Amino acid sequence: MPGASHTPTTEKHVHAVSGWSMLFLDIVLFLTAPACLLLLAKIDLNIVSSVLSVVVLAALVLLLAIFIACGFFTLQPNEARVLILFGHYKGSVHDSGFHWANPFYARSRGVVPAKAGSAPPSASSPRIGMGRLQALASAAQTLSTKLSLRANNFNTDTLKVNDKRGNPIEIAAVIVWRVHDTAQVVFDVEDYRTYVEMQSESAIRSIASRYAYDHGDEHELTLRGGADEISVALKDELQMRLAKAGVQIEETRLTHLAYAPEIAPVMLRRQQAEAIISARQIIVQNAVGMVHMALDELDKKNVVKLDDERRAAMVSNLLVVLCGQSDPSPVINTGTLYS
Repeated sequence: MPGASHTPTTEKHVHAVSGWSMLFLDIVLFLTAPACLLLLAKIDLNIVSSVLSVVVLAALVLLLAIFIACGFFTLQPNEARVLILFGHYKGSVHDSGFHWANPFYARSRGVVPAKAGSAPPSASSPRIGMGRLQALASAAQTLSTKLSLRANNFNTDTLKVNDKRGNPIEIAAVIVWRVHDTAQVVFDVEDYRTYVEMQSESAIRSIASRYAYDHGDEHELTLRGGADEISVALKDELQMRLAKAGVQIEETRLTHLAYAPEIAPVMLRRQQAEAIISARQIIVQNAVGMVHMALDELDKKNVVKLDDERRAAMVSNLLVVLCGQSDPSPVINTGTLYS
């Protein structure tokens, strides 16, 4: 039986009441409560109903003042608060400053289990009571209804994955992101920070498996040769994954890219060999061009007439001089080429 489809939560922008006006009202109410009690001095204490009325009025005014005092909150620039009233989403406040809202609006949006970051105690460690173990197991992190809209930097761990050709490589990236939709961040995912971390790792693995580390086919994009294009592809992949969480990706950039240690020495020798072959090809191409230019100049200026055998000998000597790894040692021929 297919599950019910999920409808993304839509963010609603609302404006809270000015905190300064409510603060003035709250101060007036706090001053009104003792003023009501002062009226008792002017009331005939024998009239019980009047005394009770004044006491009840003072108590109600005091309770109203305390109630209003619980609704103040502040927002800094690039900060928002999600308004939740008895489980219903009422909107999000984005305006910075001093505000007041219904005190019944939730101050927290739930709890998430704390991450297990430490190893369990060993047999040699001091004994811990069952109550303490239960407290550690049930430790949780309270999530506030205030959300930061500022940009966040997240540097992923170095991941070991296989590239398109199956070679094991190490890769890591830095992710710059920010909260874009407060309603989706709060209601569509459990913990958006953990969600960003997990999806970032998954996206990096996906991107790394689509491209070769280097030495791809002609005009093929590689991880090492197309850093800018790979960053754009990673950003698009992450944005697609995090759109449902109300998170916007600002920038992605690879920070670490290398072969895995077990194949790094072999790949280094391969790179060195390919570099030597590439350099030799350039040297030979240029040497052939210089030899051709030298022979043409000799023919044009009638410096010397060379037959095919002498021309072949000159070509051989010039190529040895131009392509050799060490400086040539000249040999003076006192005879003739045919002797």
